[in-house]
Amino acid sequence: MAAWPTLRVGRAAAAVRLDGRLDDPVWATADSIDGLTQVEPREGGPASSRTVVKVLLQGSALVIGVRAEDPDPSRITAFVRDRDASQANEDHIRIVLDTYLNGRSGYVFSVNPNGARYDALVASQGASENADWDAVWESAVARSASGWSAEIRIPAKSLLFGRGLTEWGFNVQRRVQRLQEVSRWASANRDTKINMTSRAGRLVDLPLLALGAGLSIRPSIVERGGIATAGGQFTGTRDASLDVTQRLGANALASLTVNTDFGETEVDTRRSNLTRFPLFFPEKRSFFLEGSDIFDFGLGLGTSSGQSGDVLPFFSRRIGLLNGQGVPLRGGLKVNGRARGTNYGALVVRTGGVDTLPTGTELAVIRVQRNVLSESTVGAIATLGDPTGRGRSWLAGTDLTYQTTHFRGNKNLLAGAWALQANRDGLTGRRSAFGAKIDMPNDLLNVAVSYKWIGDGFDPSLGFVPRRGVQILNANAVYQPRPKAPILGLRVRQMFNESLNTLVTDLHGRWESYRVFTAPVNWRLESGDRLEFNVAPAGERLTAPFEIAKGVTIPAGSYHWTRWRLEGGLAAKR
Repeated sequence: MAAWPTLRVGRAAAAVRLDGRLDDPVWATADSIDGLTQVEPREGGPASSRTVVKVLLQGSALVIGVRAEDPDPSRITAFVRDRDASQANEDHIRIVLDTYLNGRSGYVFSVNPNGARYDALVASQGASENADWDAVWESAVARSASGWSAEIRIPAKSLLFGRGLTEWGFNVQRRVQRLQEVSRWASANRDTKINMTSRAGRLVDLPLLALGAGLSIRPSIVERGGIATAGGQFTGTRDASLDVTQRLGANALASLTVNTDFGETEVDTRRSNLTRFPLFFPEKRSFFLEGSDIFDFGLGLGTSSGQSGDVLPFFSRRIGLLNGQGVPLRGGLKVNGRARGTNYGALVVRTGGVDTLPTGTELAVIRVQRNVLSESTVGAIATLGDPTGRGRSWLAGTDLTYQTTHFRGNKNLLAGAWALQANRDGLTGRRSAFGAKIDMPNDLLNVAVSYKWIGDGFDPSLGFVPRRGVQILNANAVYQPRPKAPILGLRVRQMFNESLNTLVTDLHGRWESYRVFTAPVNWRLESGDRLEFNVAPAGERLTAPFEIAKGVTIPAGSYHWTRWRLEGGLAAKR
């Protein structure tokens, strides 16, 4: 078994002043990480600048202090200032916590020298993350002649964690943008991503955290009114709502909502749809986002950063939204947590009526997932109910994901299979779907092959399936060498020789869509600039005319075209 690096949690007897300077006396006695190891550009080499990381416990809050030294602070690169903006192309510090020590889940917290904050849930066993999730936490940053520093305070009640644990998974990563340098504490190798909590270090000497009553109550009243016509009378309406959360110990959370008000929810980005298939919009409502990683199903089917797959058995936006119109959520109860190697989530809601919709309908979903072997899972999902009130609506399915970060020594390998069955009054055709995927996401060679079979009658009431009655085959390979000598006089850090291929057929094997993407040149230079040339033959076979816009119809038939693209990009550091 690997001997993971450890960091002891110190105790803060007095309150830590959160100003980003790490000048409170208690910091001087805390255990520290006093150096990170390069992942880029020199794997295993020392970082160009020292990074010191310390962790304290203040009451029931975790306080993380980071001192990021820099010999030339005038060249620190930081642009964004808003919450949850991507910090990938600027200086930042990223913290990952595995509070269940299960190597499959976790929390991400990141801060840049401007003080911009980013948080997310680890998803798909570290392969992706859900940035739409938000927690209550705070941070402060400061700049000095020796670099920049940050203090981060995370209340324990903002997290769920394993009962009785005295250590958590913990990792730290720093990016220095102008050097295109990434350095990390634990598992500083290119085949391991920072979100792979199975390869994290250990935060030790944690006490049993006190959570108090663990009860949060948020009532609200919304009043609307106006004068419809000149000289008319003022008329108005008033709505009251209530949201209650209750900790069920350290590792589970129950949420109750009554007459829910989603007025604080971020508005969807406006998008134009020129395809035959519905657009995917990510969930942004906090009631549904809490514990959303538990409801992810099937290897390669989950959502990440707003991107959708071909099959989502449970899509929470089916609740409270219908054809772009808001539906009142009269009440809902949700429970999610992890215990003894089992992840579980359950949701029951009742919606109200809108116009011609039924006056109310009950909807429910349950998800159970069991951790097996060292990094793998097996699980099941079921949903009940239909947003429009159609009868006998249900879905049931099972999934299995095998994962190891020790394939042929230290390589990554994932293999998974899943199957689903749906039912509803009036639903005809083949109402099942199944698929499998093999994925080897490594630094030199990244290969993935997946297959999905989606029945023509597979239309889950609480799911998202943009295309039915099809077979979908994806075969992708990316060879990513790092040349040691200049090429055409250019210092190339890494080449991405890509072949990304998709074929969609109907259930009888007749082709409907294809795309063959090839990038013989996709270079990332040592400077951070990039060059790319790619070609992408594609085709669509329309079995019926398609009205792309009012008065603009594409006739049925087969269409083939090829896109050529030559592009370049400058590094975001100048």
